[in-house]
Amino acid sequence: MPYTTNPNAPKVRREAVKLVCYRNWSIRKVARYVGVYPSTVSRWVKLDPTGSWRLIPTKSSRPHSHPKALSAELVDTIIEYRQRHRRCAQVIHYLLDKDGIRVSLSSVKRILRKYNLVNHNKWKKWHKYPPRPIAEKPGILTQIDTIHIGEPNERLYVYTLLDVCSRWSYALPDLKINTHKSLGFVKSARDIASFDFQTVQSDHGSEFSKWFTKKITPNIKSVALPRKIWGLCSLCSCGIKYFFSQFKTFIYDKTIT
Repeated sequence: MPYTTNPNAPKVRREAVKLVCYRNWSIRKVARYVGVYPSTVSRWVKLDPTGSWRLIPTKSSRPHSHPKALSAELVDTIIEYRQRHRRCAQVIHYLLDKDGIRVSLSSVKRILRKYNLVNHNKWKKWHKYPPRPIAEKPGILTQIDTIHIGEPNERLYVYTLLDVCSRWSYALPDLKINTHKSLGFVKSARDIASFDFQTVQSDHGSEFSKWFTKKITPNIKSVALPRKIWGLCSLCSCGIKYFFSQFKTFIYDKTIT
């Protein structure tokens, strides 16, 4: 950012140079007239060899370098990881840290934006990820997700809900999934459960969009699970994933027998 944002500053510099070059005013007289130091007027005259035929633009006060700036090798490494894996900044940061390359996530995001390696859709709806509560009692944290069973042309969807503390689970099959059916599934699970739901955690799929978050009962908090951060999905959703595997095994055993 420049030290001054006055849009008339380039014109004032040009007029000061004109007074010196064409009206033969002294440097000190022009400095008193304009209200700056004589050395400033002298620099303006040196910057305009044409003698007031052009404007003298305001230069940026941004420093040319920084002692803690990222090295060129590190910047090239971040760009190379991005071009190789084609993943988001969080994944690139995770892979760099896994390979022993220490760099902050904000630096990775800044480098990707600087070199136009990210293309955010202007219509994208950004989600906020609040802290995940500790499941000390039943109902504090419940996880919800959907699984599909069968061939694509004869696919059956199953809504599943799991309480992390008590391991109480509830499942309901359906032929299609959407936000309306997701909301109805949560309401039916609340009617059957012996405790109230305080937080419902989902992966923000198409069936758990912002409409689902807004329309869910006001006393239930909906928490999103970031899908693309490696090492976090398996940790945060291990309960519901284990329930998936057990549920599919049960369905397959019943189908075979």
